[in-house]
Amino acid sequence: MLVALSDTHGEADPRLTDHLREAITAADCVCHAGDFATTAVLEAFEGLADRLVAVHGNSDSAAVRARLPATATVQALGRRFLVVHGHEHDRTALSFLARQENADAVVVGHTHRAATERVGEVPVVNPGSHADPRGSRPAYAAFEMGTGGVVGRLCTPDGESFATVRV
Repeated sequence: MLVALSDTHGEADPRLTDHLREAITAADCVCHAGDFATTAVLEAFEGLADRLVAVHGNSDSAAVRARLPATATVQALGRRFLVVHGHEHDRTALSFLARQENADAVVVGHTHRAATERVGEVPVVNPGSHADPRGSRPAYAAFEMGTGGVVGRLCTPDGESFATVRV
Protein backbone atom coordinates (compact mmCIF):
# COMPACT_ATOMS: atom_id res chain seq x y z
CA MET A 1 0.00 0.00 0.00
CA LEU A 2 1.10 3.55 -0.75
CA VAL A 3 -0.30 6.31 1.48
CA ALA A 4 -0.25 9.90 0.21
CA LEU A 5 -0.67 13.03 2.32
CA SER A 6 -0.13 16.74 2.02
CA ASP A 7 -0.44 20.03 3.83
CA THR A 8 0.03 18.94 7.43
CA HIS A 9 1.02 22.45 8.60
CA GLY A 10 2.06 21.24 12.02
CA GLU A 11 4.36 22.84 14.55
CA ALA A 12 5.47 19.87 16.65
CA ASP A 13 3.61 16.73 15.58
CA PRO A 14 1.98 15.26 12.44
CA ARG A 15 -1.58 15.65 13.80
CA LEU A 16 -2.70 12.11 12.94
CA THR A 17 -5.77 10.12 13.92
CA ASP A 18 -5.14 6.63 15.27
CA HIS A 19 -6.37 5.15 11.97
CA LEU A 20 -4.09 7.33 9.85
CA ARG A 21 -1.09 6.60 12.08
CA GLU A 22 -1.75 2.87 11.61
CA ALA A 23 -2.13 3.29 7.83
CA ILE A 24 1.21 5.12 7.64
CA THR A 25 3.06 2.52 9.69
CA ALA A 26 1.51 -0.32 7.65
CA ALA A 27 2.27 1.29 4.26
CA ASP A 28 5.10 0.08 2.06
CA CYS A 29 5.62 3.69 0.98
CA VAL A 30 4.37 7.06 2.21
CA CYS A 31 4.37 10.09 -0.10
CA HIS A 32 3.99 13.58 1.32
CA ALA A 33 3.36 16.42 -1.13
CA GLY A 34 4.76 19.16 1.07
CA ASP A 35 3.88 21.73 3.71
CA PHE A 36 5.03 19.85 6.78
CA ALA A 37 5.87 23.35 8.08
CA THR A 38 8.64 22.34 10.53
CA THR A 39 11.50 19.85 10.75
CA ALA A 40 9.83 18.35 13.84
CA VAL A 41 6.83 17.32 11.74
CA LEU A 42 9.03 16.04 8.89
CA GLU A 43 11.06 13.99 11.38
CA ALA A 44 7.88 12.58 12.94
CA PHE A 45 6.82 11.28 9.51
CA GLU A 46 10.32 9.91 8.93
CA GLY A 47 10.02 8.03 12.21
CA LEU A 48 6.64 6.53 11.34
CA ALA A 49 7.11 5.56 7.69
CA ASP A 50 9.29 2.67 6.56
CA ARG A 51 9.82 4.56 3.30
CA LEU A 52 9.02 8.27 3.04
CA VAL A 53 9.17 10.10 -0.30
CA ALA A 54 8.54 13.79 0.29
CA VAL A 55 8.83 17.19 -1.35
CA HIS A 56 8.79 20.66 0.12
CA GLY A 57 5.88 23.05 -0.19
CA ASN A 58 5.50 26.82 -0.18
CA SER A 59 4.82 26.98 3.58
CA ASP A 60 7.74 24.83 4.69
CA SER A 61 10.50 26.35 6.78
CA ALA A 62 13.90 27.00 5.21
CA ALA A 63 15.26 23.99 7.13
CA VAL A 64 12.62 21.69 5.60
CA ARG A 65 13.18 23.15 2.11
CA ALA A 66 16.91 22.50 2.49
CA ARG A 67 16.26 18.81 3.20
CA LEU A 68 13.63 18.05 0.54
CA PRO A 69 13.45 18.42 -3.25
CA ALA A 70 10.71 20.28 -5.13
CA THR A 71 9.76 17.13 -7.06
CA ALA A 72 10.28 13.43 -6.51
CA THR A 73 9.38 10.19 -8.23
CA VAL A 74 8.84 6.81 -6.65
CA GLN A 75 8.27 3.36 -8.05
CA ALA A 76 5.56 1.56 -6.06
CA LEU A 77 2.85 -1.00 -6.81
CA GLY A 78 4.36 -1.46 -10.27
CA ARG A 79 3.67 2.20 -11.13
CA ARG A 80 5.72 5.39 -11.24
CA PHE A 81 4.33 8.19 -9.04
CA LEU A 82 5.40 11.82 -9.40
CA VAL A 83 5.14 13.83 -6.18
CA VAL A 84 5.02 17.64 -6.25
CA HIS A 85 3.48 20.29 -4.01
CA GLY A 86 1.77 22.05 -6.89
CA HIS A 87 2.05 25.73 -6.02
CA GLU A 88 4.25 26.24 -9.09
CA HIS A 89 2.36 23.95 -11.47
CA ASP A 90 -0.82 24.58 -13.41
CA ARG A 91 -2.48 21.75 -15.34
CA THR A 92 -0.29 22.25 -18.41
CA ALA A 93 2.94 22.25 -16.38
CA LEU A 94 1.80 19.13 -14.50
CA SER A 95 1.05 17.40 -17.78
CA PHE A 96 4.51 18.21 -19.18
CA LEU A 97 6.26 17.23 -15.95
CA ALA A 98 4.36 13.93 -15.72
CA ARG A 99 5.28 13.11 -19.31
CA GLN A 100 8.91 14.13 -18.74
CA GLU A 101 9.14 11.88 -15.65
CA ASN A 102 7.27 9.03 -17.36
CA ALA A 103 4.77 9.08 -14.47
CA ASP A 104 1.74 6.82 -14.27
CA ALA A 105 0.15 9.08 -11.63
CA VAL A 106 0.77 12.43 -9.95
CA VAL A 107 0.36 13.21 -6.25
CA VAL A 108 -0.06 16.95 -5.73
CA GLY A 109 -1.01 19.08 -2.73
CA HIS A 110 -1.29 22.81 -2.00
CA THR A 111 -5.05 23.35 -2.27
CA HIS A 112 -5.97 21.44 0.93
CA ARG A 113 -8.89 20.03 -1.10
CA ALA A 114 -8.98 16.28 -1.80
CA ALA A 115 -9.69 15.61 -5.46
CA THR A 116 -8.91 13.41 -8.42
CA GLU A 117 -8.75 14.40 -12.06
CA ARG A 118 -7.00 13.37 -15.24
CA VAL A 119 -4.47 15.59 -16.93
CA GLY A 120 -4.24 14.01 -20.34
CA GLU A 121 -4.05 10.30 -19.64
CA VAL A 122 -2.42 10.68 -16.21
CA PRO A 123 -4.47 10.60 -13.02
CA VAL A 124 -3.71 13.48 -10.66
CA VAL A 125 -4.57 12.87 -7.02
CA ASN A 126 -4.63 15.59 -4.42
CA PRO A 127 -4.89 13.90 -1.01
CA GLY A 128 -6.09 17.15 0.53
CA SER A 129 -5.07 17.82 4.10
CA HIS A 130 -5.67 15.44 6.98
CA ALA A 131 -4.93 18.12 9.59
CA ASP A 132 -5.66 21.55 8.08
CA PRO A 133 -8.46 21.13 5.50
CA ARG A 134 -9.41 24.85 5.47
CA GLY A 135 -13.11 24.34 4.85
CA SER A 136 -12.68 21.17 2.81
CA ARG A 137 -13.13 17.59 3.94
CA PRO A 138 -10.05 16.32 5.84
CA ALA A 139 -8.48 13.53 3.81
CA TYR A 140 -5.57 11.42 2.65
CA ALA A 141 -5.11 8.98 -0.26
CA ALA A 142 -4.32 5.27 -0.26
CA PHE A 143 -3.23 3.28 -3.31
CA GLU A 144 -3.46 -0.51 -3.43
CA MET A 145 -3.29 -3.26 -6.01
CA GLY A 146 -6.83 -4.24 -6.90
CA THR A 147 -8.55 -6.36 -9.49
CA GLY A 148 -7.33 -5.07 -12.82
CA GLY A 149 -4.63 -2.74 -11.49
CA VAL A 150 -3.84 -0.07 -8.95
CA VAL A 151 -6.74 1.74 -7.33
CA GLY A 152 -6.40 5.01 -5.41
CA ARG A 153 -8.93 5.94 -2.76
CA LEU A 154 -9.52 9.27 -1.10
CA CYS A 155 -10.31 8.63 2.56
CA THR A 156 -11.21 10.56 5.67
CA PRO A 157 -8.59 10.43 8.45
CA ASP A 158 -10.75 7.72 10.05
CA GLY A 159 -10.56 5.53 6.94
CA GLU A 160 -13.92 6.14 5.24
CA SER A 161 -13.42 6.01 1.46
CA PHE A 162 -15.28 8.68 -0.52
CA ALA A 163 -13.72 8.63 -4.02
CA THR A 164 -11.65 6.30 -6.18
CA VAL A 165 -9.37 6.53 -9.19
CA ARG A 166 -7.73 3.83 -11.30
CA VAL A 167 -4.00 4.24 -11.95
